[in-house]
Amino acid sequence: MSTRPWIVDDELWALIEPLLPPWPERSPGPRPVSDRLCLQGILFVLYNDIAWQLLPLELGFGSGQTCWRRLDRWQKAGVFDRLHRVLLAELNAAGELDWSRACVDGPHPREKGGSDTGPSPVDRRKTGSKHHLICDGRGTPLKVITTAANVNDVTQTLALVDDIPPVAGRPGRPRRGPEALLGDKGYDSNAHRDALRHRRILPIISRKGSPNIKGLGKLRYVVEQTFALLHHFKRLAVRWERRTELHDAFVSLACSLICWRRLRKPKNG
Repeated sequence: MSTRPWIVDDELWALIEPLLPPWPERSPGPRPVSDRLCLQGILFVLYNDIAWQLLPLELGFGSGQTCWRRLDRWQKAGVFDRLHRVLLAELNAAGELDWSRACVDGPHPREKGGSDTGPSPVDRRKTGSKHHLICDGRGTPLKVITTAANVNDVTQTLALVDDIPPVAGRPGRPRRGPEALLGDKGYDSNAHRDALRHRRILPIISRKGSPNIKGLGKLRYVVEQTFALLHHFKRLAVRWERRTELHDAFVSLACSLICWRRLRKPKNG
């Protein structure tokens, strides 16, 4: 990985730039900092988890307030979710998504407050939030949902499945879901199994009080790897944004960058 991973190369920028909302032609005030430099400032915060006001001005990103406002503007315009969808389509076209199964998990409480927070299951005196993740069979993140830390994983099963974006890239209709869903005992629910079958998804979920399904842990290991990749972005390891939508902007951007690395990864042979 580059020693300066927040630098946006020309290929990635060519995907991002068309998604950004245009500035008004007669915008009042001084000429704004370029979108590309602001994006690099946002990435600097995502990778290094520094306070916005400590963003180094000498790097040319503009002030932290400038980058924060651009992040807010772009999230409201749906830029980061659309970027994630574009990159999923690129991976799908390249045959790099495994739709035979998907994995869900949500074991990581976030310790700072804001909207969508609740008592942490680790320390009831603290409020926090947590991520719920669904990934494909190779660990590519398909959707992440942020909830209060005391929300049971099973309650987010159908939301994760239903919120997978339609993924184009192959002939026919965009793909909306996997063939099977793998989950640990935290997702044990007959009602949810029935709902998954209704969606033509085979539930492979261990039952409480019974031995784990043989080989399930090995197949589900990819979701733990994906969580590790997400939390390599230090801004996601501890939630600082009080507004959930701004935290989710960082999450979608991180998912997009994981997809971008997989798309750029050299193929063996």
